[in-house]
Amino acid sequence: MQTESSDGTSPARLFVGLWPDETVRDALFACAERWTWPPGARRVPRNKLHLTLFFLGAVPRERVAALEQGLALPAADGFELQLQRAEVWPNEVAVLRPLAVPPGLQLLHERLHGALAELGIAPSRERWLPHLTLARRARWAVPCDARPPIRWAVRGHALIESTPSSAYRVLREYR
Repeated sequence: MQTESSDGTSPARLFVGLWPDETVRDALFACAERWTWPPGARRVPRNKLHLTLFFLGAVPRERVAALEQGLALPAADGFELQLQRAEVWPNEVAVLRPLAVPPGLQLLHERLHGALAELGIAPSRERWLPHLTLARRARWAVPCDARPPIRWAVRGHALIESTPSSAYRVLREYR
């Protein structure tokens, strides 16, 4: 159950992630179309495909502006993310992930972790395995052949809100 912020509004449910452009989104959706999905699988809608870097959970709305500012990291080089490992995890989540984590992605993750810590948000330090979720309840899904890999030229990250209507709203993109 969500509690209200001090101003009487519901908190924002936030995460920091990589938000694909339309070309990458099309390639991801096309890859998902090539899977064989079992009845009951819940595919992630095309407009919600993303790669989560940090799930922040419920954040009081009065802290969002400071969070938006604090996540504006000094300019860094972009990197290429190659998504090609298609698999279904034991928790029945169908994912697409890289064979190796590019150094630029690892650096971005570490820098964001530091920025969040400075903002008083202590993200988990458990092992992070970058992936893009394609579906849930996908136990018996048969993955597609993700070759050649989906190439994603990452130029920044985004602060995203999951709204009560289950839509995603990009609050700010950082390029």
